[in-house]
This record gives sequence, C-alpha cells and structure tokens, in this order.
Amino acid sequence: MIRAVRGAIQLDSDEREHLLKSTAELLAKTLHANEIEVDQLVSIIFTATPDVTSEFPALAARELGLVDVPLMCAVEMDVAGAMPRVIRLMAYFNTAKSRQEIQHIYLRGAKALRLDIAQ
Repeated sequence: MIRAVRGAIQLDSDEREHLLKSTAELLAKTLHANEIEVDQLVSIIFTATPDVTSEFPALAARELGLVDVPLMCAVEMDVAGAMPRVIRLMAYFNTAKSRQEIQHIYLRGAKALRLDIAQ
C-alpha cells in the first residue's frame, strides 16, 4: 500500500548550506521516525515558501544518497501572513502501516503549522 508522510522545517535564514543541512535533518528524521527504507520510497515532493531561493531542497536528498528516487521541488502559495522560510516535504512510500501509524515531522518554528500532529 502507498502512504504519504508530511513534514516541515523553518529555516533561520535563506543560506544555501543552512537550507541543505536543515532539509537533510527533516528528511532523515521523517524517514527514521517512520522506519522508511530507501527502497520503499515512491517519490518526494519538496516545497519552499517564496522567500527561499538559495538552493533546491531536493539537492539535500540527493546528497543523502537518494539518487534513484523521483524528487520534485515547487514554490508554496504566497499567502499574506504565512510563516516565512519554510521547507515542506511530502514523501510517498510503500508500507503496511495504517494512516494512524504515520508520524508527521514538524521541526523548529514549523511545529506551529500543525500542532495537532507535530511530534
């Protein structure tokens, strides 16, 4: 069965190395919390708020070794008052877990986005 897991992290600043390190942290914690192995991954979509322009978040996944997993980056809607400098991910993966067993990961300031499910 294919399931999806969500996650987000707020960056302190839009600097390339900080973005790559933070995205790698988000991805690693998401995969670890859900016991997802690379061969279970179907694809990952990364989004960034419009104020994040220093690098593609998917590069962090490539640098972690996800070289044959389809990855895509997109820009979030530019909504007035939205939280700035946020990287989000939605990873699709094969699993026997139920939806209730999926642990969505929200880090740093992004925890405020989903207090109902943030770990």
